[in-house]
Amino acid sequence: MEQEPWSLPAGTLIWDRSQQLDQAEILYPFALEELLCKLVGEGGPPIVHLWRHRRAFVMGLRDSRLPFAREGKRWLEQQGYSTAVRNSGGAAVPLDLGVVNVSLILPKRTGQIDFRHDFETMYHLVRDALHAVTPDVAKGEIAGSYCPGDYDLSIRGKKFCGIAQRRQAHAFVVQAFVVVTGVGEEKARLARQFYQIAAEGADGQQFPDVQSDSMASLQELAGLNDVQPFIDAVKETVRGRSRMEEQSWKQIHLPDDAQVAEMVESLQNRYGID
Repeated sequence: MEQEPWSLPAGTLIWDRSQQLDQAEILYPFALEELLCKLVGEGGPPIVHLWRHRRAFVMGLRDSRLPFAREGKRWLEQQGYSTAVRNSGGAAVPLDLGVVNVSLILPKRTGQIDFRHDFETMYHLVRDALHAVTPDVAKGEIAGSYCPGDYDLSIRGKKFCGIAQRRQAHAFVVQAFVVVTGVGEEKARLARQFYQIAAEGADGQQFPDVQSDSMASLQELAGLNDVQPFIDAVKETVRGRSRMEEQSWKQIHLPDDAQVAEMVESLQNRYGID
């Protein structure tokens, strides 16, 4: 079957932070992307950001409004998870070193806004990066998964990737979590335990009914035993879909740690659970 045409803007840059694991604060990458999105919106080059975290649990805005969200957050922190509420869409997602986060930070197109186009771009990127190991990547909501949505990516009915989006005035971020290694059922059970605490007494429409057999990793589904081949494949796919301008980094004033720390505090104040 002929693949659908898709592309990334010319000069798209890759920032691979997947080996920078010294940041315990899970909001750091989200704060960084908030600043990078502003930079792109002001005329900077599009960016693909790759990152991982050792042990975190990221909630969506609707999760933060559950009756016992505070208690759920405390329980997670007692288990050693860095927790946060993200400002993009979607629901709760567990993260560890087997999960590769891929973010497309792109300028808004002129004309009519088409949210699905942006999700489609991420779907094609992940699908094409995995083409060498499996041709079976499907899209569509997987019942019982955590962070469910129309753009769940799955293999043989098991979800391994979810996609969310954050939009600013002149740019946007499409964020994908990709469960590459590990046991998908364990992550699903953690999400289910969180909801059992946080959503007690809530209407069933307010949170996903997570089932442990809905999730799996690419290690389980396609034999990927390490994250690096997937990271390399993503970068190769990006380079093939955009005309790289390697010197562009020299023209960018990247956010420094003080700016990111200030944005972390701002996000905590705006979205955090006390």
